[in-house]
Amino acid sequence: MQESVAYLETASGRKYLVQLCKHFAHKIAVTYTESRGDCRFPRGEAILEADESGLSMAVSAADEEGLAQTQAIIESHLLRFAFREKLEALDWRQAKAA
Repeated sequence: MQESVAYLETASGRKYLVQLCKHFAHKIAVTYTESRGDCRFPRGEAILEADESGLSMAVSAADEEGLAQTQAIIESHLLRFAFREKLEALDWRQAKAA
Protein backbone atom coordinates (compact mmCIF):
# COMPACT_ATOMS: atom_id res chain seq x y z
CA MET A 1 0.00 0.00 0.00
CA GLN A 2 1.29 3.43 -0.97
CA GLU A 3 0.38 6.63 0.85
CA SER A 4 0.98 10.34 0.39
CA VAL A 5 -0.09 13.51 2.16
CA ALA A 6 -0.39 17.17 1.21
CA TYR A 7 -1.45 20.26 3.08
CA LEU A 8 -2.87 23.56 1.87
CA GLU A 9 -2.70 26.44 4.32
CA THR A 10 -5.88 28.43 3.71
CA ALA A 11 -8.72 30.04 5.61
CA SER A 12 -11.09 28.32 3.14
CA GLY A 13 -10.22 24.71 4.00
CA ARG A 14 -13.73 23.74 5.06
CA LYS A 15 -15.24 25.42 2.00
CA TYR A 16 -12.90 23.53 -0.35
CA LEU A 17 -13.50 20.22 1.45
CA VAL A 18 -17.27 20.48 1.03
CA GLN A 19 -16.95 21.71 -2.56
CA LEU A 20 -14.61 18.85 -3.52
CA CYS A 21 -16.74 16.20 -1.82
CA LYS A 22 -19.99 17.43 -3.37
CA HIS A 23 -18.33 17.44 -6.79
CA PHE A 24 -16.78 13.98 -6.41
CA ALA A 25 -20.05 12.52 -5.07
CA HIS A 26 -21.52 12.77 -8.57
CA LYS A 27 -19.20 9.95 -9.71
CA ILE A 28 -17.78 8.09 -6.68
CA ALA A 29 -18.69 7.05 -3.13
CA VAL A 30 -18.16 9.97 -0.75
CA THR A 31 -19.08 10.65 2.86
CA TYR A 32 -18.34 14.01 4.40
CA THR A 33 -18.97 16.57 7.08
CA GLU A 34 -17.75 20.14 7.22
CA SER A 35 -14.41 18.98 8.65
CA ARG A 36 -13.78 15.51 7.12
CA GLY A 37 -14.37 13.82 3.81
CA ASP A 38 -13.79 10.19 2.77
CA CYS A 39 -13.58 9.63 -0.99
CA ARG A 40 -13.28 6.25 -2.75
CA PHE A 41 -11.78 6.75 -6.19
CA PRO A 42 -11.39 3.89 -8.71
CA ARG A 43 -7.65 3.51 -8.01
CA GLY A 44 -7.31 4.88 -4.46
CA GLU A 45 -8.89 6.47 -1.42
CA ALA A 46 -8.57 9.93 0.07
CA ILE A 47 -9.25 11.42 3.47
CA LEU A 48 -9.67 15.18 3.52
CA GLU A 49 -9.60 17.06 6.82
CA ALA A 50 -10.17 20.78 7.25
CA ASP A 51 -10.00 23.31 10.04
CA GLU A 52 -9.69 27.07 10.32
CA SER A 53 -6.05 27.03 9.17
CA GLY A 54 -6.10 24.67 6.20
CA LEU A 55 -6.95 21.49 4.34
CA SER A 56 -4.99 18.26 4.72
CA MET A 57 -5.25 15.47 2.19
CA ALA A 58 -4.14 11.87 2.73
CA VAL A 59 -4.24 9.50 -0.24
CA SER A 60 -3.68 5.75 -0.30
CA ALA A 61 -3.60 3.26 -3.16
CA ALA A 62 -2.42 -0.26 -3.90
CA ASP A 63 0.36 0.94 -6.23
CA GLU A 64 2.23 4.09 -7.26
CA GLU A 65 0.21 4.52 -10.45
CA GLY A 66 -3.06 4.52 -8.50
CA LEU A 67 -1.55 6.90 -5.96
CA ALA A 68 -0.43 9.32 -8.67
CA GLN A 69 -3.81 9.16 -10.41
CA THR A 70 -5.74 9.84 -7.19
CA GLN A 71 -3.41 12.71 -6.24
CA ALA A 72 -3.85 14.22 -9.71
CA ILE A 73 -7.64 14.11 -9.49
CA ILE A 74 -7.71 15.83 -6.12
CA GLU A 75 -5.07 18.38 -7.06
CA SER A 76 -6.58 19.37 -10.41
CA HIS A 77 -10.00 19.94 -8.86
CA LEU A 78 -8.63 21.79 -5.83
CA LEU A 79 -6.53 24.10 -8.02
CA ARG A 80 -9.63 24.86 -10.08
CA PHE A 81 -11.82 25.54 -7.03
CA ALA A 82 -9.12 27.59 -5.27
CA PHE A 83 -8.25 29.71 -8.32
CA ARG A 84 -8.32 32.93 -6.29
CA GLU A 85 -5.37 31.66 -4.24
CA LYS A 86 -3.18 31.32 -7.35
CA LEU A 87 -1.78 27.91 -6.40
CA GLU A 88 0.58 26.11 -8.74
CA ALA A 89 0.89 22.63 -7.26
CA LEU A 90 0.56 20.74 -4.00
CA ASP A 91 3.62 19.36 -2.23
CA TRP A 92 2.76 15.65 -1.94
CA ARG A 93 4.94 13.72 0.49
CA GLN A 94 5.00 9.97 0.07
CA ALA A 95 5.45 7.26 2.67
CA LYS A 96 4.56 3.59 2.92
CA ALA A 97 1.28 3.01 4.70
CA ALA A 98 1.34 0.86 7.81
